[in-house]
Amino acid sequence: MTPDLKTRAAALLKSYQAQGLKIATAESCTGGLVAALLTEIAGSSAVVERGFVTYSNEAKTELIGVPADLIAANGAVSGPVARAMAEGALAHSRADVAVAITGIAGPGGGSAAKPVGLVHFAVTRKGAATIHLERHYGDLGREKVRARAVEEALGLLEQALG
Repeated sequence: MTPDLKTRAAALLKSYQAQGLKIATAESCTGGLVAALLTEIAGSSAVVERGFVTYSNEAKTELIGVPADLIAANGAVSGPVARAMAEGALAHSRADVAVAITGIAGPGGGSAAKPVGLVHFAVTRKGAATIHLERHYGDLGREKVRARAVEEALGLLEQALG
């Protein structure tokens, strides 16, 4: 993680702690990188409640309650599934805010309808509407797609502060 990203993460954690808020993450294509970034900061345990790495469809269903029929109807990489992941992470944790990421980091796995570099995000906060974001990063390489996704997720967590 870059020093700038660590600085942003530290500031984010400080703001969440000041408001008494806790975070949960639900990550698929990033495999826990958002949780790793946040927990790299000393004192993060005051804010980071838990992280779910839900890489498989079964994990999405079993760990955070994403309906299997929603995945079947829309695909794991979709807005409805990202929303359900964020809402499920919130429901299956003691957090106040949850962020979710599902995408195709590559190099394979893409299609014409869902190309490599497509990532869906969602963030939700208790008592607020879930926000969905779709990004098309292109086939930048797995590492860069995942890094961009982490940055975007951090931005959504910043936005959720209000």
